[in-house]
Amino acid sequence: MRTSPLFMASLYFFMGVVFTYIGTQSASNTVWNFTTIILSVVATFDFVVAIRLFLLHFRIKKTKRKKK
Repeated sequence: MRTSPLFMASLYFFMGVVFTYIGTQSASNTVWNFTTIILSVVATFDFVVAIRLFLLHFRIKKTKRKKK
């Protein structure tokens, strides 16, 4: 059984939101601490993967529509 790109994109998007939230909560005095930067980088990667998977989903959907 395959996992759809739309499901994986929503999962990565949710993870990006969670990492962003944790990163904002971990900023105590300044934003420029190690934990906040690492959480922001991970959230950025999650958002980029989510966008790519959304685009893949729409490309697959468009291709299937053309075959019919």
